Amino acid sequence: MEKKIIAFCGIICSECDAYKATQSKDMAKLERVAAAWREEYKADFTAQAIACDGCLATEGNICSHCFECTTRACAFEHGVASCAACPDFGCDTIKAHMNYAPPEQRQLLETMRTTYLSSAGD
Repeated sequence: MEKKIIAFCGIICSECDAYKATQSKDMAKLERVAAAWREEYKADFTAQAIACDGCLATEGNICSHCFECTTRACAFEHGVASCAACPDFGCDTIKAHMNYAPPEQRQLLETMRTTYLSSAGD
């Protein structure tokens, strides 16, 4: 069973098609993902630009979006493993991100926050 990789914002990287294609070194699948994303997001994605080792990566394949992601930059700046563990949780950065995040992602982050708070009180 593959380890679940969860980004700072609650995206499950290990379930992302770009991540899976990169990890399996399947360039044809990565190109299909890029084509789908070009259509879905109306952006000029290439297979090379979306090659990804996960949002937590600091080297290797880093998706081009990671370089413009304010949530990721904020988490690195705060030195947290997840926004859920950040003392500033609920800040404008994560609120803005959650405005366009799917409900499952928001729920996962809230669950992680509850777990973090209950373990911090031990």
